[in-house]
Amino acid sequence: MRGMRWPVALSTFVAMSGLAGLLVAVAVTPAVAVAGEGTSGAVSLFEDLPSYLDIQTPQQVSSVWATKGGQQVKIASFYAENRTDVASSAMAETLKRAAIDTEDPRFEDEGGIDVLGTVRGVAATLIGGDVQGGSSITQQYVKNVLVQQCEQLSGKDAAATKAKVDACYQDAAGVSPQRKLQEMRYAIAVDKKYTKDEVLTGYLNLVGLGGRVYGAEAGAEYYFGVHAKDLSLPQSATLVAILNNPSNLRIDQPGDKDNGQANGYALTKDRRDYVLQRMFVHHDISRAQLDQAKATPIAPRITDTANGCSAAASSYDAGYFCDYVRNQVLQDPAFGKTAADRIETLDTKGLEIHTSLDLDLQAQAQSALSSYVPATMDGVDLGGTNVTVEPGTGRVLSMVQNTSYTQSDNGGAGATAINYNADSAYGNSGGFQTGSTYKVFTLAEWLASGHTLSESVQTGEHLFQQSEFTNSCEALGGQPWSVANAEAVPASMSVQAATSESINTAFGAMAKQLDLCKIKEVAQAMGIHQANGAVPASNPASVLGTNPLSPIDLAEAYAGFANGGIVCTPTVIDSVRESDGTTITPTPSSCTRGVSAEVAGTVDFALQGVLTGNGTAASANPGDSTPKFAKTGTTDGDTQNWLVTSSTKYTNATWIGNVKGLVSLAHTSFPQGTTGYSAKFGVGRAMMSWLDQHTGGDALPQPDPAMIGAAPRVQQQTGDGSPSASAGAAAADQTPGAAGATQQGAADQGTAGQDTTGQDTTAQGSAGQGTAGQGTAPTAPTAPAGQGTATGGTSAGGATHH
Repeated sequence: MRGMRWPVALSTFVAMSGLAGLLVAVAVTPAVAVAGEGTSGAVSLFEDLPSYLDIQTPQQVSSVWATKGGQQVKIASFYAENRTDVASSAMAETLKRAAIDTEDPRFEDEGGIDVLGTVRGVAATLIGGDVQGGSSITQQYVKNVLVQQCEQLSGKDAAATKAKVDACYQDAAGVSPQRKLQEMRYAIAVDKKYTKDEVLTGYLNLVGLGGRVYGAEAGAEYYFGVHAKDLSLPQSATLVAILNNPSNLRIDQPGDKDNGQANGYALTKDRRDYVLQRMFVHHDISRAQLDQAKATPIAPRITDTANGCSAAASSYDAGYFCDYVRNQVLQDPAFGKTAADRIETLDTKGLEIHTSLDLDLQAQAQSALSSYVPATMDGVDLGGTNVTVEPGTGRVLSMVQNTSYTQSDNGGAGATAINYNADSAYGNSGGFQTGSTYKVFTLAEWLASGHTLSESVQTGEHLFQQSEFTNSCEALGGQPWSVANAEAVPASMSVQAATSESINTAFGAMAKQLDLCKIKEVAQAMGIHQANGAVPASNPASVLGTNPLSPIDLAEAYAGFANGGIVCTPTVIDSVRESDGTTITPTPSSCTRGVSAEVAGTVDFALQGVLTGNGTAASANPGDSTPKFAKTGTTDGDTQNWLVTSSTKYTNATWIGNVKGLVSLAHTSFPQGTTGYSAKFGVGRAMMSWLDQHTGGDALPQPDPAMIGAAPRVQQQTGDGSPSASAGAAAADQTPGAAGATQQGAADQGTAGQDTTGQDTTAQGSAGQGTAGQGTAPTAPTAPAGQGTATGGTSAGGATHH
């Protein structure tokens, strides 16, 4: 057998020797001289460098930034490989000398390949029967680039991807004469195009250092908690030791019996001491430095760069906001044509993403919410959120939740990956019924249709026939719609009073005079869609808030009213820059007119009454001078509770309710003497107090006197921030707090002024249960797996309230 193998080996040797000789000749001979000998074709072969082998920024860590105290703060990182590209000047000289002395002592004099090592490798190949050869630093750079190209491949499925990657690995790093010669050819081309310092810097930014840690800067930060420029001599030697065999020599596994803390990371120390010895041999360190460095134990100080939103969650209570940022990137074509492209951009391009998040406001919001809404509660799957949006821009300034953020779908009690503030597309939430906060769209259509705030509407009808309503979008039919109020009300009320006190039957009477389709269209024009992206339902009960919406969507709509009727889609990204300085322009917030300026101003005017007198949110009013308006919302049995407040500078939405199930929260005790119903007032008051002090607000858009109606009165801001009726106010039943209006209870009582239907038997089914008694009402969409909602089909008694 040996006799048969010898001719093959000999022919391989002859072929490799010839090609290697040509490579060596080109490596050591100036290109002009070689060309002068009539070998210009051979030179062009070696100077033809693939673009991906250019020394460029390799895969980088993307970072997410927010504002704290007026300064930018990094809150999260995303990466496929933990790497931060740095310049040569940002690397310790000891690191560079250690790499050269150990990996390629002739690096500074050779032409891209180690000539002596290559000749020795050819001979060893002949004798040993496999391919060997001393790899120069330039060759190692080439091989690392080729391997990284492999890691970015993808197929139609996991199996196809693995097959592609494996084949690429074999081609890039496999043992074959052809692969080795190609590597050498590329190395010569790289050496001819770049300086030695550029090649060394590219190499040290690229090398693997164990796990997902790549490059000198990330390695220095991860293993020792310092920057690459601040590495000590023993630390530099340790990193160079690790790159020799990253899987076995990494020093972040203290329990490893072969190379762990118990034996002083023996394997790595042996290799580190070898590196130090090579530095001494090549006169880069003295004998005293050698002895002192060898005597220094390996003492890692692991400083992990958290991948994903866990760092934002643990340090800033901003995990859900960070997750929203990630989802916005992954759905914005500005970051790539396909989802896979956008993931690659986020994980490899070193994006510097500056966001709209105000960490000072975020801390206040989390404190306000957590002080009233616990993460867990016996007998109820409890959720609570607070989100602040900037009118006129759509910028999301804060976003908090009562639960702990986790990247796991099974985070345990009080933790979830689902963002209740967002909808299905951005947070995997199915949304929640909004109760009377949805009445604002009926009010807007009421005004746009020529009605006024001063008109009186009947409140005595409690069983509405489907035939009483108009809907130009769809046919109506089925069982009568039963509506009730929580307290006795006069037989008729002004629309202003009915709005301030959120009277259900009054809005049922108003809806009879309108087109339900037009109410839905107003909601859509103001940015409203169901949390699963569907068009809002437009049956009679929808007037009182049976559509499942997300808090951020509702905040967007109310911000539009504060902005004179121009609504702006939510956005969390202000600017983006890649690591090489390239700017990415995210798809901007889209601002469109939803309602006329006159309608918006008059809606704002009417909703100021919610914070005063008998208004349903009077107890939440902080009593300062910032002009603002509000609306409450509560579903049957207080299963979902809402408060939306707004000035011209902020819109703040609070939701507290059932994530799953239909547990009544009206008399469920919450912290600080509140209930599930009244806790929202405590949260809202705390938020308005802080926001009014730090953000404030200008004068609200002007109402249209014609839309206010007979005996118009202009609400003037009093010293405590609440509107007051001017002289010549309208009749008592046209003003908030008119005779016969109900008495609003204190925030910590949660009983008086709660215009619930008073019918706990109302069939408000959970998601998937369908409707009860009303054949035309659609079933609420099913929530994503693991969440569910407390929303359901609109029933015959499906009235919702403030």
